Amino acid sequence: MGCRRVPGPVLALLLLLCPPPSPACPAACRCAPGEADCSERGLREVPWSLSTNTSSLWLGYNFITVLGPRSFPALPGLRLLSLAHNRLELIHGRALLGLGALQELDLSHNHLTVLTPETFLPLTSLATLNLGSNRLGELEPGVPGALPQLRALLLQDNPWVCSCGILPLWRWLSHNREKVREKSLLLCRVPEQLNKYPIMAFGDESFRQCQETSLSSQHYIIFFIIGPFSFIASIFFCTFMGSLIVFYHSLRRESHCWRRP
Repeated sequence: MGCRRVPGPVLALLLLLCPPPSPACPAACRCAPGEADCSERGLREVPWSLSTNTSSLWLGYNFITVLGPRSFPALPGLRLLSLAHNRLELIHGRALLGLGALQELDLSHNHLTVLTPETFLPLTSLATLNLGSNRLGELEPGVPGALPQLRALLLQDNPWVCSCGILPLWRWLSHNREKVREKSLLLCRVPEQLNKYPIMAFGDESFRQCQETSLSSQHYIIFFIIGPFSFIASIFFCTFMGSLIVFYHSLRRESHCWRRP
Protein backbone atom coordinates (compact mmCIF):
# COMPACT_ATOMS: atom_id res chain seq x y z
CA MET A 1 0.00 0.00 0.00
CA GLY A 2 1.31 3.49 -0.83
CA CYS A 3 1.80 6.21 1.76
CA ARG A 4 -0.64 9.09 1.70
CA ARG A 5 0.74 12.55 2.19
CA VAL A 6 -1.00 14.82 4.67
CA PRO A 7 -1.83 18.19 3.09
CA GLY A 8 0.14 21.13 4.46
CA PRO A 9 -2.81 23.02 5.97
CA VAL A 10 -4.03 19.88 7.71
CA LEU A 11 -0.55 19.24 9.19
CA ALA A 12 -0.35 22.80 10.50
CA LEU A 13 -3.77 22.44 12.07
CA LEU A 14 -2.71 19.21 13.81
CA LEU A 15 0.41 20.88 15.23
CA LEU A 16 -1.71 23.68 16.65
CA LEU A 17 -4.17 21.27 18.21
CA CYS A 18 -1.40 19.01 19.60
CA PRO A 19 1.41 21.24 20.92
CA PRO A 20 4.78 19.65 21.80
CA PRO A 21 5.01 18.18 25.31
CA SER A 22 6.00 20.63 28.05
CA PRO A 23 9.29 20.15 29.93
CA ALA A 24 9.18 17.62 32.74
CA CYS A 25 8.19 18.73 36.22
CA PRO A 26 8.44 16.44 39.26
CA ALA A 27 5.12 15.61 40.87
CA ALA A 28 6.25 17.15 44.18
CA CYS A 29 7.21 20.49 42.62
CA ARG A 30 5.56 23.55 41.18
CA CYS A 31 7.12 24.56 37.90
CA ALA A 32 7.17 27.70 35.80
CA PRO A 33 9.29 28.48 32.73
CA GLY A 34 12.89 28.07 33.90
CA GLU A 35 11.97 27.55 37.57
CA ALA A 36 11.18 24.57 39.80
CA ASP A 37 9.90 25.19 43.32
CA CYS A 38 10.18 22.00 45.40
CA SER A 39 10.15 23.68 48.80
CA GLU A 40 8.26 22.28 51.81
CA ARG A 41 7.46 18.96 50.16
CA GLY A 42 8.98 16.55 52.70
CA LEU A 43 11.64 15.50 50.18
CA ARG A 44 14.54 13.32 51.33
CA GLU A 45 16.49 13.53 48.07
CA VAL A 46 16.77 15.73 45.01
CA PRO A 47 14.04 15.08 42.41
CA TRP A 48 15.56 13.60 39.27
CA SER A 49 12.93 14.38 36.63
CA LEU A 50 13.78 18.07 36.30
CA SER A 51 13.76 19.94 33.03
CA THR A 52 17.18 20.62 31.54
CA ASN A 53 16.02 24.21 31.04
CA THR A 54 15.71 24.82 34.80
CA SER A 55 17.61 27.94 35.85
CA SER A 56 16.31 28.25 39.44
CA LEU A 57 15.74 25.30 41.78
CA TRP A 58 14.25 25.74 45.24
CA LEU A 59 14.63 22.78 47.61
CA GLY A 60 14.35 24.55 50.95
CA TYR A 61 12.48 23.31 54.04
CA ASN A 62 12.78 19.59 53.24
CA PHE A 63 14.46 16.62 54.96
CA ILE A 64 17.51 16.08 52.74
CA THR A 65 20.42 14.84 54.89
CA VAL A 66 23.04 13.70 52.35
CA LEU A 67 24.06 14.75 48.86
CA GLY A 68 25.76 11.72 47.34
CA PRO A 69 27.76 11.48 44.11
CA ARG A 70 25.93 13.15 41.21
CA SER A 71 22.87 14.04 43.25
CA PHE A 72 21.58 16.29 40.48
CA PRO A 73 20.48 15.49 36.92
CA ALA A 74 22.06 17.33 34.00
CA LEU A 75 21.15 20.99 34.55
CA PRO A 76 23.52 22.95 32.32
CA GLY A 77 21.52 26.17 32.71
CA LEU A 78 21.02 26.15 36.48
CA ARG A 79 21.94 29.53 37.97
CA LEU A 80 20.38 29.41 41.45
CA LEU A 81 20.16 26.48 43.87
CA SER A 82 18.66 26.77 47.35
CA LEU A 83 18.97 23.95 49.89
CA ALA A 84 18.34 26.13 52.91
CA HIS A 85 16.54 24.74 55.97
CA ASN A 86 17.19 21.06 55.32
CA ARG A 87 19.12 18.58 57.49
CA LEU A 88 22.26 18.34 55.39
CA GLU A 89 25.11 16.67 57.24
CA LEU A 90 27.31 15.50 54.36
CA ILE A 91 28.04 16.68 50.81
CA HIS A 92 30.05 14.20 48.73
CA GLY A 93 33.01 15.51 46.77
CA ARG A 94 31.23 14.69 43.50
CA ALA A 95 27.72 15.77 44.51
CA LEU A 96 27.71 19.02 42.51
CA LEU A 97 29.11 17.74 39.23
CA GLY A 98 27.36 19.16 36.18
CA LEU A 99 26.42 22.46 37.83
CA GLY A 100 29.18 24.55 36.28
CA ALA A 101 26.83 27.41 35.41
CA LEU A 102 25.62 27.82 39.01
CA GLN A 103 26.02 31.39 40.29
CA GLU A 104 24.27 31.30 43.68
CA LEU A 105 24.24 28.43 46.21
CA ASP A 106 22.37 28.62 49.53
CA LEU A 107 23.33 25.94 52.07
CA SER A 108 22.28 27.90 55.15
CA HIS A 109 20.39 26.48 58.14
CA ASN A 110 21.70 22.92 57.87
CA HIS A 111 23.85 20.57 59.99
CA LEU A 112 27.12 20.78 58.05
CA THR A 113 30.28 20.32 60.13
CA VAL A 114 32.92 19.59 57.45
CA LEU A 115 33.34 20.83 53.88
CA THR A 116 36.13 19.97 51.44
CA PRO A 117 37.47 22.06 48.54
CA GLU A 118 36.89 19.12 46.18
CA THR A 119 33.13 19.56 46.56
CA PHE A 120 33.19 23.09 45.12
CA LEU A 121 35.69 22.63 42.29
CA PRO A 122 32.94 22.05 39.65
CA LEU A 123 31.31 25.41 40.50
CA THR A 124 33.56 27.57 38.35
CA SER A 125 30.90 30.30 37.94
CA LEU A 126 29.69 30.52 41.55
CA ALA A 127 29.50 34.11 42.80
CA THR A 128 27.54 33.78 46.07
CA LEU A 129 27.89 31.02 48.69
CA ASN A 130 25.80 31.02 51.86
CA LEU A 131 27.05 28.72 54.63
CA GLY A 132 25.38 30.56 57.49
CA SER A 133 23.68 28.84 60.43
CA ASN A 134 25.43 25.49 60.17
CA ARG A 135 27.67 23.63 62.62
CA LEU A 136 31.05 24.66 61.22
CA GLY A 137 33.83 24.99 63.78
CA GLU A 138 36.55 25.34 61.16
CA LEU A 139 36.65 25.86 57.41
CA GLU A 140 39.52 25.09 55.07
CA PRO A 141 40.52 28.24 53.18
CA GLY A 142 40.68 25.97 50.14
CA VAL A 143 36.86 25.94 50.09
CA PRO A 144 36.41 29.59 49.08
CA GLY A 145 39.74 29.36 47.26
CA ALA A 146 38.23 26.74 44.93
CA LEU A 147 35.71 29.31 43.64
CA PRO A 148 37.47 31.67 41.20
CA GLN A 149 34.37 33.86 40.63
CA LEU A 150 33.34 34.15 44.30
CA ARG A 151 32.19 37.64 45.25
CA ALA A 152 30.07 37.03 48.37
CA LEU A 153 30.59 34.53 51.22
CA LEU A 154 28.27 34.27 54.21
CA LEU A 155 29.53 32.41 57.32
CA GLN A 156 27.50 33.90 60.17
CA ASP A 157 25.94 31.92 63.03
CA ASN A 158 28.40 29.03 63.10
CA PRO A 159 30.10 27.71 66.29
CA TRP A 160 33.63 28.79 65.33
CA VAL A 161 36.48 27.31 67.37
CA CYS A 162 38.92 30.18 67.85
CA SER A 163 42.13 28.23 68.38
CA CYS A 164 45.29 27.92 66.29
CA GLY A 165 43.30 25.79 63.83
CA ILE A 166 41.35 28.85 62.66
CA LEU A 167 44.51 30.75 61.68
CA PRO A 168 44.41 29.75 57.94
CA LEU A 169 40.76 30.82 57.64
CA TRP A 170 41.46 34.08 59.48
CA ARG A 171 44.26 34.85 57.03
CA TRP A 172 41.94 34.25 54.07
CA LEU A 173 39.22 36.41 55.60
CA SER A 174 41.72 39.19 56.28
CA HIS A 175 42.86 39.23 52.65
CA ASN A 176 39.31 38.96 51.23
CA ARG A 177 37.30 41.30 53.44
CA GLU A 178 35.35 42.63 50.48
CA LYS A 179 33.96 39.13 49.82
CA VAL A 180 32.81 38.45 53.38
CA ARG A 181 29.23 39.48 54.15
CA GLU A 182 27.98 40.04 57.70
CA LYS A 183 31.54 40.18 59.10
CA SER A 184 30.28 41.38 62.49
CA LEU A 185 28.32 38.11 62.91
CA LEU A 186 31.40 35.88 62.63
CA LEU A 187 31.72 35.12 66.35
CA CYS A 188 33.77 32.63 68.37
CA ARG A 189 31.92 29.96 70.29
CA VAL A 190 34.92 28.08 71.74
CA PRO A 191 36.88 28.58 74.02
CA GLU A 192 34.45 29.93 76.58
CA GLN A 193 36.54 33.01 77.37
CA LEU A 194 36.28 34.07 73.72
CA ASN A 195 32.56 33.31 73.36
CA LYS A 196 30.89 35.87 71.05
CA TYR A 197 34.24 37.52 70.27
CA PRO A 198 34.36 38.72 66.62
CA ILE A 199 36.82 36.73 64.52
CA MET A 200 37.64 39.74 62.38
CA ALA A 201 38.75 41.64 65.51
CA PHE A 202 41.82 39.41 65.89
CA GLY A 203 45.21 40.76 64.86
CA ASP A 204 48.55 39.21 63.99
CA GLU A 205 49.63 39.34 67.64
CA SER A 206 46.68 37.12 68.59
CA PHE A 207 48.22 34.21 66.67
CA ARG A 208 51.86 34.87 67.55
CA GLN A 209 52.02 31.83 69.81
CA CYS A 210 50.58 29.63 67.06
CA GLN A 211 53.17 30.87 64.57
CA GLU A 212 56.06 30.41 67.01
CA THR A 213 55.10 26.88 67.97
CA SER A 214 54.40 25.73 64.42
CA LEU A 215 57.05 23.32 63.13
CA SER A 216 58.36 23.22 59.59
CA SER A 217 59.17 20.07 57.65
CA GLN A 218 62.88 20.60 58.43
CA HIS A 219 62.15 20.37 62.15
CA TYR A 220 60.36 17.05 61.68
CA ILE A 221 63.27 15.68 59.62
CA ILE A 222 65.75 16.67 62.34
CA PHE A 223 63.61 15.03 65.02
CA PHE A 224 63.33 11.90 62.89
CA ILE A 225 67.11 11.67 62.62
CA ILE A 226 68.01 12.63 66.19
CA GLY A 227 65.36 10.40 67.81
CA PRO A 228 66.68 6.96 66.72
CA PHE A 229 70.31 8.15 67.08
CA SER A 230 69.81 9.24 70.68
CA PHE A 231 68.03 5.95 71.47
CA ILE A 232 70.94 3.87 70.11
CA ALA A 233 73.49 6.11 71.87
CA SER A 234 71.69 5.65 75.19
CA ILE A 235 71.87 1.84 74.78
CA PHE A 236 75.63 1.95 74.12
CA PHE A 237 76.16 4.29 77.05
CA CYS A 238 74.24 2.03 79.44
CA THR A 239 76.15 -1.03 78.18
CA PHE A 240 79.49 0.77 78.61
CA MET A 241 78.67 1.92 82.15
CA GLY A 242 77.48 -1.55 83.09
CA SER A 243 80.74 -3.08 81.80
CA LEU A 244 82.77 -0.59 83.84
CA ILE A 245 80.88 -1.47 87.01
CA VAL A 246 81.34 -5.21 86.42
CA PHE A 247 85.06 -4.68 85.72
CA TYR A 248 85.44 -2.57 88.85
CA HIS A 249 83.83 -5.24 91.06
CA SER A 250 86.06 -7.90 89.50
CA LEU A 251 89.20 -5.92 90.37
CA ARG A 252 88.08 -5.48 93.96
CA ARG A 253 87.41 -9.18 94.29
CA GLU A 254 90.89 -10.05 92.98
CA SER A 255 92.56 -7.51 95.30
CA HIS A 256 90.85 -9.12 98.30
CA CYS A 257 92.12 -12.52 97.22
CA TRP A 258 95.76 -11.33 97.05
CA ARG A 259 95.58 -9.77 100.50
CA ARG A 260 94.61 -13.04 102.22
CA PRO A 261 97.57 -14.77 104.17
